[in-house]
Amino acid sequence: MKGKWYIEQQILSILEPIDAGQPLAEITWLHGITVSTLHRWKAKYSGMTKNETRRFYLLEEENRHLKKLVTDLSLDDQVLKEVVAKKW
Repeated sequence: MKGKWYIEQQILSILEPIDAGQPLAEITWLHGITVSTLHRWKAKYSGMTKNETRRFYLLEEENRHLKKLVTDLSLDDQVLKEVVAKKW
């Protein structure tokens, strides 16, 4: 069974009633998620505002892009070293 995908703003709106004192069982039933998912989200997003989650997402995207760039450059470097090492 494929699960649902939530964006950060939706997750924050789901987590807000927890701080207000709403029971976990009711929140999980309303949104169709498990208690473990709720705890995982709370550990990751607790104390964040919606603007901070947007910034967090942008930083993750930039980090992913930079990692790909480093991987490509190291591969190019390795190939060039192999070409230079060949004896003609």
